[in-house]
Amino acid sequence: MSFKKRITSFRTQIFLEGGPIGLVQNGDIITIDIQKRKMDVQLSDEVLEQRRKNWTPPAYKADRGVLYKYLKNVQSASKGCVTDE
Repeated sequence: MSFKKRITSFRTQIFLEGGPIGLVQNGDIITIDIQKRKMDVQLSDEVLEQRRKNWTPPAYKADRGVLYKYLKNVQSASKGCVTDE
């Protein structure tokens, strides 16, 4: 049994904090609707919760400098990708 869950946020933090987009795995069925600006994954709440329990954050690709600051602070594209808020 599959259920659609919206996973529309693509902010770096959402992926790194275990948001829905960070829980998608190879083989999952996703639907992308460009006109409606949405992306759905066909997983049940139970599957997402189990993945969230087993999830560990990926390592940053930098541990200092400008790239590290960007990874830690950048906002979503819809908010202008700013790093100073």
